[in-house]
Amino acid sequence: MNWLYDTFFQPTVIQAAIVISAVCAAGLYLGKLKILGISLGITFVFFIGILAGHFGLKLNEDMLSFAQNFGLIVFVYTLGLQVGPGFFSSLRKGGVKLNMMSLGVIFLGLLLTLTLHWTAKMPLSDLMGLLSGAVTNTPMLGAAQQAVLQIDPADNGSVTRMALACAVTYPLGVLGMILAIVILRKIFVNDGSKGSGENSEDKTYVGEYHVSNPAIFGMTIKELMQHIDIHFVISRAWHDGHVCIPTSETKLQKDDHLLIISGKNDVKKIITLLGEQEKVDWNKPDIDWNAIDSLLVSKHVLVTNTKMDGVKLGSLRLRNAYGINITRLNRAGINLVASPELRLQTGDRLTIVGEAKAIDNCGKILGNEARELNNPNLIAIFIGITLGLLLGSIPIVIPGMSVPIKLGLAGGPIIVGILMGAFGYKFHLTTYTTRSANLMMRQFGITVYLAGLGLASGEHFFETVFCADGLVWLLTGFIMTLLPVLIIGFLASKFWKTDYANNVGMLCGSMANPMALNYANTTVSGDEPSVAYATVYPLSMFMRVITAQLIMLIFA
Repeated sequence: MNWLYDTFFQPTVIQAAIVISAVCAAGLYLGKLKILGISLGITFVFFIGILAGHFGLKLNEDMLSFAQNFGLIVFVYTLGLQVGPGFFSSLRKGGVKLNMMSLGVIFLGLLLTLTLHWTAKMPLSDLMGLLSGAVTNTPMLGAAQQAVLQIDPADNGSVTRMALACAVTYPLGVLGMILAIVILRKIFVNDGSKGSGENSEDKTYVGEYHVSNPAIFGMTIKELMQHIDIHFVISRAWHDGHVCIPTSETKLQKDDHLLIISGKNDVKKIITLLGEQEKVDWNKPDIDWNAIDSLLVSKHVLVTNTKMDGVKLGSLRLRNAYGINITRLNRAGINLVASPELRLQTGDRLTIVGEAKAIDNCGKILGNEARELNNPNLIAIFIGITLGLLLGSIPIVIPGMSVPIKLGLAGGPIIVGILMGAFGYKFHLTTYTTRSANLMMRQFGITVYLAGLGLASGEHFFETVFCADGLVWLLTGFIMTLLPVLIIGFLASKFWKTDYANNVGMLCGSMANPMALNYANTTVSGDEPSVAYATVYPLSMFMRVITAQLIMLIFA
């Protein structure tokens, strides 16, 4: 049975693959268990890895490092790819505010670190290691270690203590963030802060409006659009009981009724322009649109023709050519208003109103072949990862600092992933992946990363935790995790009126905590936490890396 012992305990390629796979499987299985109604989910993989490392399982260091880092790369890149299509629209609508709140979390953590250094006389190097673990940001740890070595190349002791401090506080950093999410949910979920519920993915609003403003009587729809600075789509128009699909030359008459798809925040402007809104709920999920009238039907059409990538919706002139109306567009699970300036991407799902034959003819132009979307577009994935790693390796010189800053393995790939998801069509790259395929790649990447991180941290973990310094480190790290998050989370919900889904996504992104994000996604429907996470993650990661080095170089 020597072969069995050697397989598990001799540091070979096979042993690394077996151990990492076993740790992942055990962690995922035990992650289904609920303690006090809370399931750690995928985070349990990290703790199983720590136990395995503690009991003497040693892997080839190169294999372990590769598995851990490549898992992280795959996770952050595919996360960026998933949220990329909706990233810049979210940035315009609320991203600036989210990033400002995220920076608030970062600077509160740094202020707390410096305060403990000055008042409790704790070594700044130890505190930066504690902060790196408390905010679950290993690139930040690496940046701080580089700064220490820049100050004193022989100070390996401080570098080692920083790594141990990070390993000690990292588990509580994960648990503390999840606890913060639970607290925020308990406090704010009942006061309207949880967001849009089951329709949180839908960024559009359907309303029926009564034309009663005398100023627009006899005005064409083209002329009407010149009097308002928002995008909306008129799906149907009723005049004297007759329904039609309006064109740009359709004239508005007194007592016409218009069915309009717009952004939720634009409803008041439309009411001011048209006159009044009918008290009919057109946003219920069970509406049979085809039963509204006998002449028109509503169908979904998929964009699968790659020639449509990057084409402006208005340039196709589908309304004039086929007598149809595109009312909305679903991209990456998010419904968007189908404005003329919106550029199509493979995988977009259009909602089209018109005669059935006309919609079918329109579908031939757009593709509408669902099986085409099932083919994986791996070229774009590998190109994106390559470019992301190159971006993360670029040294960024800051005036007055002798050590250049790098975005690293996490910051570079997620930025490129976002850019590829949003603008890949401009380079004739099909970046679309099915949501299931994207989710599988994300889960695979983060699972392997957590297994590797746990195995690397487990050897000296418990002996460090149960010494005098370890207990102080645990308490300090837990405070570093909870205090900034709860303060900003409270302010965001109570005073800045940020809904629950965006709030927790922003907080997870500011803490670079994909494990907490995974838990947050289980508490809401839709991708709002992931979009908020990716909205703040690039800037947060960049600022974490920069500030870690600045703090050490200035105050150490």
